[in-house]
Amino acid sequence: MGLIAIIGGGPAGLMAAEQIAAVHGAKTAIFDAMPSVGRKFLMAGKGGMNITHAEPYARFVERYGEQAPRLKPLLDAFGPDQLRRWIHELGIDTFVGTSGRVFPTEMKAAPLLRAWLHRLRGQGVQFHVRHRWLGWNAQGALRFATPAGEVAVEVEAVVLALGGGSWASLGSDGAWVPLLAARGVEVSPLQPANCGFDVEWSALFRQRFAGEPVKPVVASIAGRQQQGEFNVTEYGIEGGLIYALSAPLRDALARDGFAALTLDLAPGRSLERLSEDLAKPRGRDSLANHLRRRAGIEGVKAGLLRDLCSAEQLASPTALAAAIKALPLPVRATRPLDEAISSAGGLVFEALDERLMVRQLPGLFCAGEMLDWEAPTGGYLLTACIALGRAAGLGVVDWLAQRRPAST
Repeated sequence: MGLIAIIGGGPAGLMAAEQIAAVHGAKTAIFDAMPSVGRKFLMAGKGGMNITHAEPYARFVERYGEQAPRLKPLLDAFGPDQLRRWIHELGIDTFVGTSGRVFPTEMKAAPLLRAWLHRLRGQGVQFHVRHRWLGWNAQGALRFATPAGEVAVEVEAVVLALGGGSWASLGSDGAWVPLLAARGVEVSPLQPANCGFDVEWSALFRQRFAGEPVKPVVASIAGRQQQGEFNVTEYGIEGGLIYALSAPLRDALARDGFAALTLDLAPGRSLERLSEDLAKPRGRDSLANHLRRRAGIEGVKAGLLRDLCSAEQLASPTALAAAIKALPLPVRATRPLDEAISSAGGLVFEALDERLMVRQLPGLFCAGEMLDWEAPTGGYLLTACIALGRAAGLGVVDWLAQRRPAST
């Protein structure tokens, strides 16, 4: 039995290694380009390690959009409940927050990663850091760039878990795309997901409100609607509500060349009531005071109305009420891929068999964010990455078991 290599030391790669090492022990090795493994995992946990989500399972699966049917069998086998039990087995307790998100009791990623690596080392898994994968040599061995120069490693099977194209400084730089494309493997272009957007603010609005949160607000696009909050930035908009709707916004930009998010700035008030209240005489009140007193609109929300509405709209109580309830916020472009929390696109599922092995390259398996799927933040990304890593690891074990009789 030869070496089984896992390239990429994020959650998908670590989980693949755990499945393989349970059978093949010290014949399992993880290679990572960074000085240590799990760097993006640790960074994502800095603000509180969101592991998964406790919402009803059917709704959970729907969060994966078009790829939900492909991911559901893997999540059925290792979804939110199984993931929590697995974490508890590592000695890490979890709890469900008020939003339904699941966190470790300590709210940190580091203890979980330490316990996980301890388990893997106990299984005999080898770790090779500062090994950047360069593809294959003429003999089919894996090529790695290391501080000591290039090395070639012969393996029996490989799991690629190299991430998408966001957060290049932490290792997910998309450098694998041309390597697979050169082998004829179809890869959908990487795109930003859970990302911010550029908006053409006026200089005055940008100066006064950059950094301000907009809340509460209901945003909608393409039939999708969600309540939450977002932040105004120098360049445009970002934050949880924007990330949740980034996929339809991004897709509308790509399809039509323009896109707009529709904002309800007063979720608790009906259009009829706003129209009646704003139609009341202003007297000597300024527009700002009138909006504050009659509609509860002030600060950055009032600034949005001034920046995005015409003078005629602002002067008409009916038109102003309509703008408060359905204010179009046009976006110009997504922020750069490297700024995104995650990426869409990647290796297409059609290129893989049911074990996540590349059909035309036997012995090469792929997992995690480098595949063509996306999900919102809230624990969905991590859960699917781990489920995919587990499936790829089990796929390697199954494939090797089937080959063994033929090679003896």
